[in-house]
Amino acid sequence: MRLLAGAVILLMLGVAGCATQPTNSSGQTVAVARAKIHTELAAQYYERAQLGVAMEEIGKALQSEPDYAPAYNVRGLINMALREDRQAEEDFRRSLHLDGADSDAHNNFGWFLCQRGKVQESIKQFMTALKNPLYATPEKSYLNAGVCSGKSGNAKDAEEFLQKALILRPNMPEALLGLSELSFAGGDLAGAKSYFMRFDKNRETPLSAENLWLAVRIERKIGDRNSEESYALQLRKRFPDSRETQLMLQRQ
Repeated sequence: MRLLAGAVILLMLGVAGCATQPTNSSGQTVAVARAKIHTELAAQYYERAQLGVAMEEIGKALQSEPDYAPAYNVRGLINMALREDRQAEEDFRRSLHLDGADSDAHNNFGWFLCQRGKVQESIKQFMTALKNPLYATPEKSYLNAGVCSGKSGNAKDAEEFLQKALILRPNMPEALLGLSELSFAGGDLAGAKSYFMRFDKNRETPLSAENLWLAVRIERKIGDRNSEESYALQLRKRFPDSRETQLMLQRQ
């Protein structure tokens, strides 16, 4: 499966330190409050792909509170994006050592492991994230577990995880796309088209070259020439130099 699921960043409030330290109106130590602010800023810069600035903010967060678990979680994501794999793994493990109940950190570490080919280890992290009844977005871990299972060729588990994601969040675009890919790979053309149409209806971003190429192949197999040509035209016009367009032209 080519589907990619983004890592989740949900920052938790830090645990207040020693009672003798100054606190704010929320009962946090001033150091923790500062660390939280800088970590949230770092997460925002990370999401904008401004990794240098994000790393600077994490440095400020850890300078304020060296044991602030969410800061290590976000720094793990930044190092993952920078392909600093050893440091990223150390950051995720440090975050979980400080706060083993943080489902977002388990999810992010799981996604890191999945992207680095350690699928079975990644599934364990996603399942650990799901054990927390207070986890705000369990559908994300089910989605990631489905994607990673599919990458390892385990279609049965992949479908089960993606269906569970849909139970929690009906019409979740990423899960629908994943199920469309699985159905197509398994020869269920009607299912592949149905899931893709639902994905197309509920998607939050424009169709990518990979999305369009999947649609072209589904319609070609079904024999719907009009729909196939409609998707093919979009692929040629919007992504003329893409690998998917070249594959399509070779097979015509």
